[in-house]
This record gives sequence, structure tokens and C-alpha cells, in this order.
Amino acid sequence: MSGIAVNHLVDGPDDGEPVILSGSLGSDVRMWEPQVADLVAAGYRVVRYDHRGHGRSPVPRGPYILAELGEDALALLDRLGIQRAHFVGLSLGGMVGMWLGENARHRLRTLTLCCTSADLGPGSGWSERARRVRVEGTGAVARAVVERWFTPRWRVANPDRVRFYEAMVAATPPEGYASCCQAIETMDIVDTLSSITVATLVIAGEQDSATPPEHAHSIAAAIPSSRIESISPGAHLSNAESPQAVNDLILGHLAANR
Repeated sequence: MSGIAVNHLVDGPDDGEPVILSGSLGSDVRMWEPQVADLVAAGYRVVRYDHRGHGRSPVPRGPYILAELGEDALALLDRLGIQRAHFVGLSLGGMVGMWLGENARHRLRTLTLCCTSADLGPGSGWSERARRVRVEGTGAVARAVVERWFTPRWRVANPDRVRFYEAMVAATPPEGYASCCQAIETMDIVDTLSSITVATLVIAGEQDSATPPEHAHSIAAAIPSSRIESISPGAHLSNAESPQAVNDLILGHLAANR
């Protein structure tokens, strides 16, 4: 198995410690815009990328498995000449981060897992969502997805941003979105979380209905070198709803483990 060349953006000094930002299902590199300036100001080299089948990355025929998404991240590190990186993943990106922690821990400096889960398998509606998207397109699910991404109060206060994120989801290639749904449904990482040895920060959004806080607590309980923090207000994209709180937690975690 080998990774594909995914689309990515790099910001910050060439000699800064690298921080990889790995996003949610249905997102692209723009979802991390609230984090880039603070990380660059702290001297980090920030690498954002699109999962396969998302944004401007290639769209191989699916279904995908989580290991393929993990190999894509490793291939990106290799292309950029990065031996070890801080890895920050939200939702699907956090699942990739856990896979890396279990299978390629020597490539990680630290791990930050935000609004994610290690166990969202059969019975969670992934097959049905994948089938719908392949038939009707990602626009058919965009509104419902963004409703889960943000709290009602934030959506009312930020209608332009709601439309921005709905358009982001709707622009995701249906094959890529559906195939990543299948990667989530079939992932097998929960039983080996205790093998993750890198310093890990787990961040829970207190209003996150997509990956509820109890999922974060289960992850933190299973990873020996982890600690957990909660964000409120914060639904699934807590990095965008409460960016300063999330940035402060990430920067504190990175600084404590340099």
C-alpha cells in the first residue's frame, strides 16, 4: 500500500517545527483558516491538506479504508522531507491521527485529536449516507452536515459562514465523500488505542452531536499519554466556532512537548 499525492498548502517558516492539519469529512484546506495565523506567529511550519476524494486532491475509485488515508498523510510527509511532525486532526482527520499513532508513531512529535471518535462503525448510517451521496450528490447532505458542525446560536449569528461551509460540503466530490464514509464505517482502531505512546491532547466539543463528548473521553481513557479538554460553545467544527480556545489548547500542547 502506498499513499497518493494529496493537495496541500504550506504556511510559515521553512525551519519551523511542522504541524500537519487534517480535516473533517466533507471539508477542504479552508476549514483550518482559523488556526493558521496563530500557529505561524508561534513559529510553526503549517501544512494543511485535503483528504483523498476531497478538495483538490485526486479522487480514486472507492471504497477507501482508513489505512489508505493514513498512507496518504505519510506520503505527504515524505514529499515534504518531514521526518516527524505535530499532527492535529479533527473528526476524520483525528481518525487518521489515531491510525498514525498506532502504526507510524515514529513520525509523530505530538498528536491532537479534536471532535473525533475511534468507533463509529456499522449501525451509524454510513452506508446509507454513502449511497445517497453517490445518487444525489453531496449537495443533498450539505445542510444537514453543517447543522451538526455548529451550534444553533452560531448558525443564526453567522449566516454567511453557514453558506460558506454548506458550499464547501456540496463541492466535495461524491465518490470521495462516499468512499470516506465507508472508511469511517470499517475503521478498526479502537482496540489498539493503548499502543499510542506520543503525547496526546483530546479536545471535545461539549455540543458536538456528530462525535459526542463521551467518544473523546473513551479515547483519552484508552491512550496512556493523553489528557482531555472540553470546548464550549463547540459543536463538531469547534476549531471554527471557538477558534481562540482551540488555538490556545493546541499551542499549549505543542509548546509543552517540543
